[in-house]
Amino acid sequence: MNIIPHIKENGRKYILGILFLTACFVWYSMLLEALRTKLTVAFLDIGQGDSIFIEAPNGNQILIDGGSGASVLRKLSNVMPYYDRSIDVVIATHPDKDHVGGLVDVLNRFSVSYFVEPGVLGTTDVFKSLEKSVESHNVKKVIARRGGNIDLGDGVVLNILFPDHDVSRVKDTNDGSIVARLSYRATSAMLTGDAPQSVEARLVALFGKKLESNILKLGHHGSRTSSSAAFLGYVNPAYAIISAGLNNSYGHPHKEVTDLLEKFKIPTLKTYEDGTIIFKSDGDNIEKY
Repeated sequence: MNIIPHIKENGRKYILGILFLTACFVWYSMLLEALRTKLTVAFLDIGQGDSIFIEAPNGNQILIDGGSGASVLRKLSNVMPYYDRSIDVVIATHPDKDHVGGLVDVLNRFSVSYFVEPGVLGTTDVFKSLEKSVESHNVKKVIARRGGNIDLGDGVVLNILFPDHDVSRVKDTNDGSIVARLSYRATSAMLTGDAPQSVEARLVALFGKKLESNILKLGHHGSRTSSSAAFLGYVNPAYAIISAGLNNSYGHPHKEVTDLLEKFKIPTLKTYEDGTIIFKSDGDNIEKY
């Protein structure tokens, strides 16, 4: 039996398969590069907690918080190229587990250049493990203060609005939570961690109408302790984001907050309903993907 024709046929199929996979890879790479011409802001669906992934058009990245556990890695794999194993800046808004619990896993998986925190003294085992991980991976630590900024290039800047004083010994860790405003030319996002209404009032007094942003990530998962009417009015967002777990034990978001959002007619997206929420901005317009 002459098996040469079959070998040739199988060889042709093999070559065609390789060419097809190569074409798919090239197409995928081109798609990623096309998407990278825009700013990406992704509110990751990590259950009851916060985690926000930011990528500038040039590829520079920030991760703000990491939820309560390793699930953040799976969620990051959906918004980052599979070959990417570095994140430029990781920010812990404050030491609560539902914000920092997954960051040890992030530091173990990714090469991180800078770790930014407010300086709140965390006493939990989770936060102590995070501090040890930052040290063992030789990540440069920075204490966030108002007036500081992270310039990602291409016009993308994350400005720190709070804390504006030493918060190392606050009784409630939320009182020291980092609040930052991300801007890309004419578009912006207000990212509030778990900042309470007392911090919001301070920001209103300091910045007033300068707080206005296209997107507002509501403080403390939509808790009644955050999102005052005055703050919502000054931020005046086109979208409000609530990062929370389905049927969580805290009852987040609280009805007082959702009622207020309805009163202000602010479209609201929730991670427990919408999954990971992704926005793209070209600097002039910002759109949900």
